[in-house]
Amino acid sequence: MEPVALYLHWPFCLAKCPYCDFNSHVRAEGPDHARFTAALRTELAHEAARVGRRPLASIFFGGGTPSLMRPEDVAALIADATSLFDATPDIEITLEANPTSVEREKLRGFRDAGVNRLSLGVQALDGKALGFLGRQHDAGEAIAALEVARALFPRLSFDMIYSRPGQSEAEWRAELRRALELAADHLSLYQLTIEPGTRFATEHARGAFALPENDEAARLYHATAEEAARFGLASYEVSNYAKPGAESRHNLAYWRYGDYLGIGAGAHQRLLTGAGMLATRRHRAPEEWASRVETTGHGGVEETTLTPQERGREAMLMGLRLREGVLPARVEARAGLPWAAIIDPVMLEALLEEDYLHWQDGHLAATAEGLLRLDALLPVLLR
Repeated sequence: MEPVALYLHWPFCLAKCPYCDFNSHVRAEGPDHARFTAALRTELAHEAARVGRRPLASIFFGGGTPSLMRPEDVAALIADATSLFDATPDIEITLEANPTSVEREKLRGFRDAGVNRLSLGVQALDGKALGFLGRQHDAGEAIAALEVARALFPRLSFDMIYSRPGQSEAEWRAELRRALELAADHLSLYQLTIEPGTRFATEHARGAFALPENDEAARLYHATAEEAARFGLASYEVSNYAKPGAESRHNLAYWRYGDYLGIGAGAHQRLLTGAGMLATRRHRAPEEWASRVETTGHGGVEETTLTPQERGREAMLMGLRLREGVLPARVEARAGLPWAAIIDPVMLEALLEEDYLHWQDGHLAATAEGLLRLDALLPVLLR
């Protein structure tokens, strides 16, 4: 059996960032840690009983802000997961954290709990930009947290956001070089986008700020890849850069359309079973999710069997984000459809001729220009 990846969602934050459309919630009094940890453990046990013993290659604590969890609760969930499944010898256990002083003080506890990869939400090293993005830390706290994390964890990643209002290419290159000098082996570098339902969507609609135009955004994207390459980090996905061997194995499971479990409020999962590909979605509201878990053992609100066509589309949508692209034989195996039933061969030839796609080592992959246009290419490529 292919290894499974496990995602554990902690949906609480100290504040809601204005650009964020994730399932995250702020509670003035703070969450009931005992209740929500117990619910995560119960739902995990429920899913493990359904799935059976599988190799477990990665655990990812995401959010929300999972570094607001208690280290002992993280340890309990890791212990449960590695007893319910067969952990691979090199299992990757990632926890997302913010660089605030409160969270920085807990990093050693998370390391001792079994976390071996930390992902820090730095987002910017410019004070004005951090204020605009609604972050709860300043640049000094971010640097301090990176230095502590580098000493504690064998693997370290951090996120940054570019293509901010008024940001020039020279400014972004300087800021990114400063970040790269902090010697991370993995960076997630995201272009700022306006997501529906966020505070930024409201402010952008009324003209409170403007984002760089498409041509300038493209220049920033190419500058990002150039600067990362100078420090030995290669682009392996649209927004992710890593030194060789430091790629996020958990996220690769998604992009390669592997099986993954999603535990917690609002989590999603995909599992290929004898009955087909099961897609599960859990209740988004944390308290309602916990109540359902306490009553029935799980917080699922929808489970469907994806059609072969849906599976083929998902495999292509995820896989073409990767520099390595997709292997047709794997897409066929995961979808249960022949390659010609998933892609339009006429459009494929056209996109190859236009140099938006290319073949490399048997994989169909997007070129550098194609990666910039995936949202436009995929609808015409897929049947």
